[in-house]
Amino acid sequence: MAESSEVPYLLRATRGESLPRPPVWMMRQAGRYMKIYRDLREKYPSFRDRSENPELAIEISLQPFRAFEPDGVILFSDILTPLPGMGINFQIVESKGPIIDPPIRSLSQIEEIYPLQPEESLPFIKEILQTLRAEVGNKAAVLGFVGAPWTLAAYSIEGKSSKDYRIIKSMAFSEPAMLHQFLGKLADSIATYVRYQIDCGAQVVQMFDSWAGQLSPQDYDTFALPYQKRVVEQVKATHPETPLILYINGSAGLLERMPSCGVDFVSVDWTVDMAEARQRLGPNVGVQGNIDPCALFGSKDFIKSRVLETIRKAGDRSHILNLGHGVLQKTPEENVAFFFETAKQADKLLAASS
Repeated sequence: MAESSEVPYLLRATRGESLPRPPVWMMRQAGRYMKIYRDLREKYPSFRDRSENPELAIEISLQPFRAFEPDGVILFSDILTPLPGMGINFQIVESKGPIIDPPIRSLSQIEEIYPLQPEESLPFIKEILQTLRAEVGNKAAVLGFVGAPWTLAAYSIEGKSSKDYRIIKSMAFSEPAMLHQFLGKLADSIATYVRYQIDCGAQVVQMFDSWAGQLSPQDYDTFALPYQKRVVEQVKATHPETPLILYINGSAGLLERMPSCGVDFVSVDWTVDMAEARQRLGPNVGVQGNIDPCALFGSKDFIKSRVLETIRKAGDRSHILNLGHGVLQKTPEENVAFFFETAKQADKLLAASS
């Protein structure tokens, strides 16, 4: 039987097994495109309430699992969730996104940041992950996730989302020692947080360096890559078997650099052809992705062709089918369902079309 009931199918892909079809899940698979989520959001309008209340976060994490049976169930949370446990508070404002006030702009603020102690500041994460593991059993792998140091620093320093990253880049180019101190503190706490998620039940952890794609390759090598590596090395020292995935939005210019931080898989966005991504990354790195989220607004024939083309190009080993970014708001739920159905039947569909 292709889909063993003893090992989650997604974990078999991370081990390099040759599989008849790739495992499939979606970034942001729990969220606003689902009516059941929007209904719950009306009742509980605060994002932090939804993500930090175990009962709500478990329910939201499981909504797409019940609807579509993906091979991965990801913790419903936010990359900023650990920041208050380091002394950096934030709020998420509907339609504006995260707000950090006051932003981190001075050496004295950086010196006051303290190491994360997740058992004390993030006890809800343990309950969420343990319950998800119990709920899904071996039908899916449970994924945790964290933000990478550069991206968390960018949010903290800019104070909100940014189009030009002017404030953090100004700090990087005029006061690099101060920024490096901040990045180091973030890296050590994120590593602690990853290990905590694994100890609580996460079987795979994805690190999002969402804003690193805004760096030149030279600046990526200075301000992002070393701190990704610092996280990965600390995690691998204690949890060498847990697969780690790195995602960077807009990563086409950085692709070859990404594996050098030590992750097992690189999540590829849609700006790179999957066959080219395979070639550029080499044989020892797994790939995840990389369908344009807007493809889910296309016809079913279009969605099917994109899914099968991506699978063909990725090959039958070390590929996790995913979007190149998160599911977009207003994506038709029936198209998400069709995406998953097509992925689950890919071996038969590919055999029929060859």
